[in-house]
Amino acid sequence: MKKLSFLAILAAITLFSCQNNEVQENLDETAIAKGFTSQIIDGQYVVIYKDLGALRSAKTDGFAAPEVVMQVTRSILNESNISFREPEQVYGSALRGIAIKLSVTEASKLKTNENVAGVYPDMIVTFALPSAMAKKPKPVPPGESVPWGITRVGGAADGTGKTAWIIDTGIDMDHPDLNVDQTRGKNFILTSALPDDDNGHGTHCAGIVAAVDNTIGVIGVAAGATVVPVKVLNRRGSGTYSQIIAGIDYVAANAKAGDAANLSLGGGIYDPIDQAILNLGAKGVKVAIAAGNESQNANNCSPARVNGTNIYTISAMGTGDLWASYSNFGNPPIDYCAPGSSIYSTYKGGAYATLSGTSMATPHVCGILLLGNIQTDGYVQGDPDGNPDPIAHR
Repeated sequence: MKKLSFLAILAAITLFSCQNNEVQENLDETAIAKGFTSQIIDGQYVVIYKDLGALRSAKTDGFAAPEVVMQVTRSILNESNISFREPEQVYGSALRGIAIKLSVTEASKLKTNENVAGVYPDMIVTFALPSAMAKKPKPVPPGESVPWGITRVGGAADGTGKTAWIIDTGIDMDHPDLNVDQTRGKNFILTSALPDDDNGHGTHCAGIVAAVDNTIGVIGVAAGATVVPVKVLNRRGSGTYSQIIAGIDYVAANAKAGDAANLSLGGGIYDPIDQAILNLGAKGVKVAIAAGNESQNANNCSPARVNGTNIYTISAMGTGDLWASYSNFGNPPIDYCAPGSSIYSTYKGGAYATLSGTSMATPHVCGILLLGNIQTDGYVQGDPDGNPDPIAHR
């Protein structure tokens, strides 16, 4: 666990600064989640408010009702001589603010409003190599196997009754090896639709956390725990920063202390998402964040660089406790290393697939956090920063 530091977003899928590769339909069976790109959305901004009196007095357990945030929005827009328009997103728990369409002039006006903490251009984030598009996903195999990563972190334990929030591409709602909470699931890509996984990445992460011990497929770290899909990325692994913040805000409003959240996503430094993560952890939700796959310092990435209560940033290793060459590094912010290479887990369409990346390392730790306090078992070998990360263990 880390101490509070500067704010700022990244990915287990990975980075804002990455090369923009073409989407490929035929990847190696073991695909590495790699290659984030981003693009500014003209005329759309994330606006964060200061903790105003109206918001403070309206908060219950740290949550400001959307209608109160809307009242504040009307007031602030009026003060800034900006005509009212419906926001794209409203944040009332992890943050107090909105995502809204504005002209450059209007955005400049809001920046000078004494009640506004910050105005940030919204961006589209895409991981160019679709890590969850593994070649030839396998149908349900006979019998149940224990993936090597599960064994290395101390084996599976009963996670029944515990809840993990998977902020990702959604989860296969009907996968026979997962206990999916469809009622609390939420889709921020297409709000009228179920948060089903049309990419595969989120389902893969969910299986590492909590695949059921049921004689088929695989078993997760916190076997049988409830997984809640919070879909903030589409079938190509694209989403906006404002949608990702909305997903974090939703978890902050609906999770309870002791729940865990998995974020195998991110991009370049983006203060609003970092602040949302800090506030989510402060509510008692244990947050596992991928360090990223750029072989660079994780301090360049958000939310990987965030340090705070209940926040854990995870690097990746392969078998033999050997450092994964793709993994980001740096202490701080990295807290633990976990298995990330050639990880077999659940996949979209009721299938199974083998993927690699810090995206896969992170849910191992998310599962451990669900079960209780995290322990360690040795140190990863070959950490390039010269300060080997402790290996997560339950």
